[in-house]
Parts: sequence; C-alpha cells; structure tokens
Amino acid sequence: MATFMIRRIASAILVLALVSLMSFALIWLVPGDTAAAFLDASATPEQVAALRTALGLDKALPLQMAEWYGRVLSGDLGQSVLLNRSVAGALLERLPVTLSLASFALAIAITLGVPAGIAAAVFHNRWPDQLFMTTALLGLSVPDFWLGLVMILVCAVSLGWLPSGGFTAFGSDPLGWLRTVILPAFTLGLVQVGFIARMARASMLETLNQDFVRTANAKGLSRFYIVLRHGLPNAMIPILTVIGIVAGALLGGAVIIEQVFSIPGIGRLIVGAIASRDFPVLQGGLLFLAVVYLLINLIVDLLYAVVDPRVRLS
Repeated sequence: MATFMIRRIASAILVLALVSLMSFALIWLVPGDTAAAFLDASATPEQVAALRTALGLDKALPLQMAEWYGRVLSGDLGQSVLLNRSVAGALLERLPVTLSLASFALAIAITLGVPAGIAAAVFHNRWPDQLFMTTALLGLSVPDFWLGLVMILVCAVSLGWLPSGGFTAFGSDPLGWLRTVILPAFTLGLVQVGFIARMARASMLETLNQDFVRTANAKGLSRFYIVLRHGLPNAMIPILTVIGIVAGALLGGAVIIEQVFSIPGIGRLIVGAIASRDFPVLQGGLLFLAVVYLLINLIVDLLYAVVDPRVRLS
C-alpha cells in the first residue's frame, strides 16, 4: 500500500511540475509584447516598460522561471493586473462556488449513472438494457452548453420554476443556493450520466460472468444479493476510475456552464482572464485546477485500496 501511494504521489508531483511549466510558458506563447497586450493602444512606451518591470518580464528567462517556481512553491500565484489583487486570493474566493457546483453535478451523475449501468447489466440484451444505453448515448451526444440553454429556456423562461442565473452562497441561504445551483448542476451532471452508466454496465457484465458469481447462483442465492454483495464490490475499480475522470471533466465543464448561468466561479474568472489577457490569473487558474484534479485522482487511488484488498498488498 505504501509503495502504491508513493508511486502515485511521485507521478502527481511530476505532472504538477509539467503543468506549472506549461502555465509559465503561456506568457511567452502570446505573439507580440505581452506587457503591451495588457494596455490599450494609447499607452506610452514608458507605461509599457513600467508594466514589463512590474511583471518581471525584463529579467532573463531562467531567472523568471526560477522566480515562478519559487512563488508557486510558496503559494504565491502572482498579482492580477486587472483585479489589482492576489491571484490566489481571487481563486480561493471563488473555489467554494465551483466546488459546490461540480460536487452537486458529480452526485447527480453517480446517483443516476451507476444504478442505470447496473440495471442494464442485470437485464442484459433486454428492454431495460436497450432503454438505458440508448438514453446514455443521447446524453453523451448532447453538448453541455446547449443543454444549459434549453434548461434556461424551459425551466426558467417558460415555466418560471428556477432562476436563469446567478449564485447564492450556501451559508447565507441554503434554499437559495439550491435554487441557483440545481439547473447548472443538472446540466453538468446529466451529460456525464451516460459515461458512468456505460462503464458501470461493462464492468458489471464482466463481473457477473465470473466463476464465483456462477457458484453463488448455483447455491441458490437471490439475484439481488449476488449483484449487490458479490458483483458490485468486484466491479468498483473501473467505476471508481471513470468517476475520477468525470470529476475532472466536471471541473473543466464548469468553465463553460458558469458562463452560461452567470455563476461567479473559477471557470468564469478564467474565461474573463482570457478575454482581458490577464495572464497571471490565467496561469494561476490553470495551475490551481490541475492541483484540484490531481487531488481527486489521489483520492480515487486511496479508494482503490479500500474496495480492493489486492491494492493494499501491492
């Protein structure tokens, strides 16, 4: 178990180092003078030079890279030019918004996707299997931004059930939070239900064809007991893997959905940074999301050891 986790942590550190390098390189991939890109056409050369000095762009590239890694290791992601505040502070302020949205969407995807996949496997090649898998295919084919616009048109504009955008913090008004987050969460979650359902079906089908399941059937155990007690625990590793992938996809999908529903999360902050060419925010936001995604994968790896004793012994 210790060796398993050491390998996972080492690979996560390597990935994080590469992502931070790519984030640093963003500022050099922009054509033209990066400092001038922040300013309008009326900026004087003195103003451009002052901004270059403030951003550290007048230093040698190896020195800039060393300073970048030094700041990242100390938790300093730089200063936003347009917000006039620290990037880390701006990200942490919006983190609860994005996490609450992505967590709610993940709960919806798991709650609907896993039972649908199990039911499709149990009723293999029968009408429930065909119904669930056809629905899953339709869900995978629908773009989340299009589904979000349809949700707004039907549930907010036509029926008036829910607000079309905005966000209310859970701490200030739990019911208001639910009303503002339910549409974007369902938009994010429903698109991923099909992915989880198809993987759960494939994993459960493989498990139900194993010899130990045939033995349990021969002993006269109920089908319900066999599926839940013997089938599901042995099918969980691929399901956990796809749940980790979906969690990362939801973080990425939040970038678009937060724009559609006007939610002030990290995704909307990053999109605004792209539009305004606020590269410190863009660099910090990408690195921050990478850290969260790596933490999700480490949690999934820990869950492997919980559901499969062979992982603990590796």
